Amino acid sequence: MSDERDRGRGEHAVAGVASGLGRDDLPVEQRAALRRAIRLEWATLAVMTVTVAAVYAVSGQSQAMKAAWIEDSLSLLPPIAFLVAIRVSRMPPTARFPYGRHRSVGIGHLVAGVALLAMGAFLVVDSGTALLTRERPPMGVVVIGGQVIWSGWLMIAVMALSVIGPLILGRMKTGPAEALHDKVLYADADMNRADWKTGLATIVGVLGISLGLWWADAVAALVVSASIVRDGWSNLRGAIEGLADARPTRFDGTDPHPLVYRIDELLAGVDWADDHGARVRDEGHVFHVEAFLVPARGREITVERLADVRRRLAELSWKIEDVVVTVVSEVHDAHRPC
Repeated sequence: MSDERDRGRGEHAVAGVASGLGRDDLPVEQRAALRRAIRLEWATLAVMTVTVAAVYAVSGQSQAMKAAWIEDSLSLLPPIAFLVAIRVSRMPPTARFPYGRHRSVGIGHLVAGVALLAMGAFLVVDSGTALLTRERPPMGVVVIGGQVIWSGWLMIAVMALSVIGPLILGRMKTGPAEALHDKVLYADADMNRADWKTGLATIVGVLGISLGLWWADAVAALVVSASIVRDGWSNLRGAIEGLADARPTRFDGTDPHPLVYRIDELLAGVDWADDHGARVRDEGHVFHVEAFLVPARGREITVERLADVRRRLAELSWKIEDVVVTVVSEVHDAHRPC
């Protein structure tokens, strides 16, 4: 797990503050993961651009092909959001943006989620209307090399080929997404890996038309649309939670991030404090930590002691971008890990 590999990799942090997610600010493994992720996203843009053009060229009047074409077009959003967010998040903090611009990752995540959900909802209505009105898509023929070919066979061939690239790229992105704690990259990988379902549903719909099942095309389009809505809702919910400062989770949005518990364990070991707590904010790739300590009666609190706790917290992981340590009279229950 990447969180285990983080141990002992805080040497890049100086007093808990890094300059941003630049190539030189990261440990060796994360620098390599970032370079790999950027290459994969550019490859994804190239593959999906060709795929979108090919699917559009053969889509005809098929509802399923139209839904597949729109989903493939929307698949361009996460790579673009990732590449833009990487550039923006490297900018150092300023007076106007004292926390830096790491939230650009969350903004990109939100944009992708809204676009997916809105377009998925539109396709559900559009495909459902076609099914209710018993719309029968015309499927003509094309002449290639003097041979008359049913256009449905071209659709099936294009859809079968279109899932290969995203499926491979999706699997390759999971590792960098985990290493970088990048939820946009993981969402993109998840969508890529699921593209085979879109391809299969579309192929089944087109084959259904060949068998005289006029409704198969609209049903396949509904299946694809439902997949888009699911991806959109999942991404939108995760992005909103992140921007609303929910407790940090793992890169896949499932369990609480292990760093939350490691921070609590470190604070529990502070010998001059009777109680402790912390607020951990997920800024995109990195975390900001506010640590609270209740000093024991009669123990002297010095700047050096506070600075020592701050340094030790910063050294837990490269993900910890900044740390604030303060003393309080009591700790709120909301500042304790569940």
